[in-house]
Amino acid sequence: MGSSDEKVVAVIMVGGPTKGTRFRPLSLNVPKPLFPLAGQPMAHHPISACKRIPNLAQIYLVGFYEEREFAMYVSSISNELRVPVRYLREDKPHGSAGGLYNFRDLIMEDNPSHIFLLNCDVCCSFPLPEMLEAHKRYGGMGTILVIKVSAESASQFGELVADPVTKELLHYTEKPETFVSDHINCGVYVFTPDIFTAIQGVSSQRKDRANLRRLSSFEALQSATRSPPSDFVRLDQDILTPFAGKKQLYTYETMDFWEQIKTPGMSLKCSGLYLSQFRFTSPNLLASGDGTKSATIIGDVYIHPSAKVHPSAKVGPNVSISANARIGAGVRLISCIILDGVEIMENAVVAHAIVGWKSSIGKWSRVQAEGDYNAKLGITILGEAVGVEDEVVVTNSIVLPNKTLNVSVQDEILL
Repeated sequence: MGSSDEKVVAVIMVGGPTKGTRFRPLSLNVPKPLFPLAGQPMAHHPISACKRIPNLAQIYLVGFYEEREFAMYVSSISNELRVPVRYLREDKPHGSAGGLYNFRDLIMEDNPSHIFLLNCDVCCSFPLPEMLEAHKRYGGMGTILVIKVSAESASQFGELVADPVTKELLHYTEKPETFVSDHINCGVYVFTPDIFTAIQGVSSQRKDRANLRRLSSFEALQSATRSPPSDFVRLDQDILTPFAGKKQLYTYETMDFWEQIKTPGMSLKCSGLYLSQFRFTSPNLLASGDGTKSATIIGDVYIHPSAKVHPSAKVGPNVSISANARIGAGVRLISCIILDGVEIMENAVVAHAIVGWKSSIGKWSRVQAEGDYNAKLGITILGEAVGVEDEVVVTNSIVLPNKTLNVSVQDEILL
């Protein structure tokens, strides 16, 4: 175990255009995995975490987006991290485990001893080297990253019970109706290649059952509507649940942060979590300033090198400013994501908001919200090229692209 010629491959599931509907209007412009959190595309955070895995041979992104949507990003991130990154497009839904199996020949090309599987819309510190070490100690087919959450929120996720000493996964239930456990599945895994045999086993069982049903025409009619295709295999229900308690699956608990990035509100929260992590991993990415020669910076802030921020502006905490943005004199920014090409004029205030590409906010205007990341209108979102005129207040609202606001609005979705 642990010999230097052991190779590791990472697979990151990025979903597809029909999956990111809750992320609109932001996903109208850019695939959700490329939306910037803390100034870096969402996918960048798990990809750069993979870079820390010893003997990493390859990273695959698997999803339903057109290849052209990822071509430039894959090329630039491969050069930046000096790790081969490749995008693989699924032809149809195969389920979370079936998608992995669909590309098994490519994944096994480097003959890896271990395969990481990550979900792109998960925000955490990705303790991947530590997971791999724990997995090697446990033995078995796979190790799942888990976290302890409040009993009230646990039922939204896959709940699991593990042996407190051996860490073996004993029981797994996806989104149970009654309380099972306050430990949940984080959507980050490491497997040995035995996972492919397990997925193939599920697929073969399905085929056998389908063949048996064909013997009864009445059953065939019923099952046609009920059964998923044999090559559609879900990791949670079809692998984790049946293999629990069989000394095949183990857990590794993270004590750090963990969130799912399903909505724009959560993306703003996660941008802040990644900014605070930069203090330890990439302090060079965080801005600083005391208002003399550059803007006053409070807390964790990212400013793209091409953005222009007036020295009298006050920025932070949890602010990310993208390329070519222009922030005027006396502007106050709090807990917000400012996207490429945005202009914010003198004395405007932006708080708990995401300001879309090429939008403009006039003098003395306010774009604000209460900052409830889970509420539908808990943050204010301006789509691409929205114009907010001088002295206009936009509160708890979502504004779709190419609108101009010359009157104040509150608690509205403006189509």
